[in-house]
Amino acid sequence: MTSAHDIVAELTSRGLTVATAESLTGGLVVAELVSVAGASAVVAGGVVAYQTEVKRTLLGVDADLLARRGPVDAEVAAQMASRVRHVLAVDGRDADVGLSTTGVAGPDPQGGHAPGTVFVAVAIGDDVTVVPLQLEGDREAIRRGVVSELLSALFDRLAATRE
Repeated sequence: MTSAHDIVAELTSRGLTVATAESLTGGLVVAELVSVAGASAVVAGGVVAYQTEVKRTLLGVDADLLARRGPVDAEVAAQMASRVRHVLAVDGRDADVGLSTTGVAGPDPQGGHAPGTVFVAVAIGDDVTVVPLQLEGDREAIRRGVVSELLSALFDRLAATRE
């Protein structure tokens, strides 16, 4: 398991900033990152876009996409991760990395999706990677699992982009 400390250390060593757009995790990802001393050097901030309309209005996720597919969708995750980089720009500079979570924590299905159906995305510059997840457990286990899976996906993407 990749720790937030590992992520913050890697971002710091590379001079990169990160911004998060979270739905079902409700801020758990950014909270995990800022639990590390020194995170303020790399964490621009986080947006909790829990309601679908906030994904559209604040993050700029395509309204037609949301109407056609709903919020639990790979492309929605990709747009959230990509667009939060700009939404949380600091001094006119977009965050280098955007992260997003969208899915169903449960206990009930949503929009035809079973609990544990999740999409996480990592945007580094214009390159966006979406990871579909199917997690099991109660609501809290699913939400915590999403955080763990997203941090691992981010670490893997950072490792793949080392120069």
